Amino acid sequence: MRKGGYVYILTNKYNRVLYVGVTASLLKRIPEHISKIHPESFTAKYNVNKLVYFEWLDNIESAIKREKYFKGKSRQFKIDAIEKLNSEWDDLFVKRKNLKLL
Repeated sequence: MRKGGYVYILTNKYNRVLYVGVTASLLKRIPEHISKIHPESFTAKYNVNKLVYFEWLDNIESAIKREKYFKGKSRQFKIDAIEKLNSEWDDLFVKRKNLKLL
């Protein structure tokens, strides 16, 4: 199993709400957002479950640090990061077979 973690950004159907998170496994975490496993959470409340950005870091500490960095940045910074990776704002989790997420 790979050590490390992902920093990811989710949005809603209309690409209006942004959520930055960190996880060791996108394949486990994104379905939790989709199924609203925590019904009182921000992502459940605002229907934020479309994966539009992610990056892998070699260790979880670096991923947590990167998540905090993103959270401290402006909305426009996050939009620019998304558009650099995913200009169409496609749901990358739906397209995961082409992304080789492990």
